[in-house]
Amino acid sequence: MPIHPHTLIRALACWLALLPGVSLAQSLTQTIRGTVVDADSKYPLAGVTVVLLSETNTPITGANTDDQGNYRLSSVPLGRQTLRFTYLGYQPVLLSNLIVTSAKELILPVEMMSSSVNLAEVEIVAQAEGEVSNEMAMVSARQFSIEETNRYAGSRSEPARMASNYAGVQGADDSRNDIVIRGNAPNGVLWRLEGLNVPNPNHFAIPGTGGGPVTILNNKFLANSDFFTGAFPASYGNANAGVFDLRMRNGNNERHEFSGQFGFLGTELAAEGPLSKASGASYLVMYRYSTLKLFESLNIRIGTSAVPAYQDGAFRLNFPLKDGASLSLWGMGGLSRIRIVFSDQCEIPEELYADDVNRDQDFRTGMGIIGATYRHPINTTTFIKASIGASRQWIFADHDYIYRNSADFCQVDSLPQILDYTFDESKIHSNVVLNKKIGVRQTLQAGINADWYFNMRYIDSARLIVPRTGAPGVDLLPWQVRWDTRTGAVLLQPFIQYKLRLQDKLDFTAGLTSLYFSINENSFSPVEPRLGLSYQASRKHKLSLGAGLHSQIQSPYVYFYGRRSEGRDPVEENLGMGLSKSLHTVLTHDFYPAQNLRMRTEVYYQHLYQIPVRVGNSSYSLVNAGSGFSRLFPDTLLVNEGTGRNYGIEFTFEKFFSRGYNFLFTGSLFDARYKGSDGVLRNSVYNGRYAVNALFSKEFKLKQGSSVSLGAKATSIGGRWYGEVDRAASDAALDIVFREETVNTLQFRPYFRGDLKVGFLLNSKRVSHEVAVDIVNVFNTRNILSLTYIPNDPDGNPIGEQYQLGFLPLFYYKIDF
Repeated sequence: MPIHPHTLIRALACWLALLPGVSLAQSLTQTIRGTVVDADSKYPLAGVTVVLLSETNTPITGANTDDQGNYRLSSVPLGRQTLRFTYLGYQPVLLSNLIVTSAKELILPVEMMSSSVNLAEVEIVAQAEGEVSNEMAMVSARQFSIEETNRYAGSRSEPARMASNYAGVQGADDSRNDIVIRGNAPNGVLWRLEGLNVPNPNHFAIPGTGGGPVTILNNKFLANSDFFTGAFPASYGNANAGVFDLRMRNGNNERHEFSGQFGFLGTELAAEGPLSKASGASYLVMYRYSTLKLFESLNIRIGTSAVPAYQDGAFRLNFPLKDGASLSLWGMGGLSRIRIVFSDQCEIPEELYADDVNRDQDFRTGMGIIGATYRHPINTTTFIKASIGASRQWIFADHDYIYRNSADFCQVDSLPQILDYTFDESKIHSNVVLNKKIGVRQTLQAGINADWYFNMRYIDSARLIVPRTGAPGVDLLPWQVRWDTRTGAVLLQPFIQYKLRLQDKLDFTAGLTSLYFSINENSFSPVEPRLGLSYQASRKHKLSLGAGLHSQIQSPYVYFYGRRSEGRDPVEENLGMGLSKSLHTVLTHDFYPAQNLRMRTEVYYQHLYQIPVRVGNSSYSLVNAGSGFSRLFPDTLLVNEGTGRNYGIEFTFEKFFSRGYNFLFTGSLFDARYKGSDGVLRNSVYNGRYAVNALFSKEFKLKQGSSVSLGAKATSIGGRWYGEVDRAASDAALDIVFREETVNTLQFRPYFRGDLKVGFLLNSKRVSHEVAVDIVNVFNTRNILSLTYIPNDPDGNPIGEQYQLGFLPLFYYKIDF
């Protein structure tokens, strides 16, 4: 029987009672320190006033930065704190909800922006919270903090699932963290780390998708990062839906600190500290190994009868150099494997992670990237950043078909292999950016992103399964080759962008970028303009407008899919595919009715064109691709003649954390449709038409900065679209086949899920303990994922519903020291 949530909460209480070393007899404090630099030139600012504020915004203590921009506040009380940074000629910075614990120093790098008005004329408001660090972004941008990924129920401490709470964003399904932005396919999201375009950073990643069941990213090594949902700046290319711009933090360069975590999703160890106190060099390393075996022993369903195994890690070495420069060496990666075995089961299981329930599957994936980043503020007006890295992402899989005895479903006659594939991509990445500050009002930025695919290896052989004519059972056709490719390509994206500030009320940005993919002559977009305008009408109202042309290559392996051949040279028909393009327009209104409150309304329209569709008369379009555990098999010629359009309105009402609680309410009304080669305007698979999220968290203070937190979340989304099942064609293909004329005319019932989170933070001398349980789908709602074909179904109906995750409790215990 599944574990009841009350049982878990009682177990947590007992655990807390046994925690060692929790002493509240003495006053505990901690140190906050960091460096303050100019936002454009990254040059250190000397003499910045740093003040620790009370809950009533009165100063408690303060300090000034030295000639290297460093500041230090000692003996800071534990708990949530607020800092204010002021400097003549610069806009003030207010950082609130900073969590100070007894175990680790809080190290905060701060960037300040020049002001074109006198300091006395600038009002400090809570508007800075949630604003992105990329100053070229005017609309559809949000900074997500590491603290947020820990706070909200259902986020599982990872960026993608946290982003699904924002307006215009929804998850693809419970089994994965793919995200759908404004009705666009999940593979339209660009992942970037330290300025480099990185492969899909998830375990069990499928080629052509942007997500997976478990992330390789970890909030123990990430810094606050930016998330974009449309009309993003010119520095980002090869994306039509959105951008995750991730950054890694440096380790503590003064003292060694350690962290350990044990939970259902993994056992983690992390360490950081100085390599040389004299030079300020530091290290940060972490490692995680899966512990999902616990679910099996506790009889908790995780969507699969198999037990996934995975491990991942990351490191960062930072070396300060002369004149404020620095060199960082960094990397992250992960390995994963799952063996899904149905041949030893007598009942058809509920399985989210398998292609079919009529085969045993062995699936192995890996991803890794190492890089180096050089930063150098050349002078007070000029800054250069350069990154270079190498990555590899690979997948190995084989399937065995289950021949069951026609008289006894539990008896397996044979297990012939029917699939063997290897997808392997190795790339060199580079990024160079030059920032030039022109006075206090203008900023010019130019750079280039380059990716060299020096090893694109796609090998795939399969045997088709066909029903026997006039007799029960199926037969296997001879082996056929669908991919046999070993090649390379280059992706280039130069850009330039400019920002003008007028009296701190009106900001204007303009940028140009270009995209070139050497795989064919059709994959070149010479000019892509990006524009942005922001007007601070009053202290409470801000209007912003953004527009831009965006283009994206297709998933690289799709170019090389060939018509099935019994030889080693399949006919590759899609090598001539061009770029998919999208024109974004966004209008934003921000309203701040009171301190710590924000109401945002965004209206957008996206015109999609040059989308690959099948020749002839078909509903097929790549706008519906990019999620789930299936690859694309474009078995006919694809041409860039498809179109689409997405439009909608989004609403966000948010209370930033204050007075012990916060909430976030987001709502979206949208319409996402497309045209295939048949010219019919259809719903896209992701056109749920509405999405609503309501999140709330409350924190109860204890002594010495310790606390108890409660969080809740409710989500409702319109159902996915599908068509009428063609039973005869499905029986022939042993898979679901929909009637072409009815594709995406029927809709599953709406999706609903409620989540609950309970957490405890306890501080003792130099040690902090954190215990939490995050209950996903607390009401055990059965949400439909898709239809599935079940051959030899005992009830005689091979068409069944496949459901998303049910009740799932996630528990962890973390210790920092």
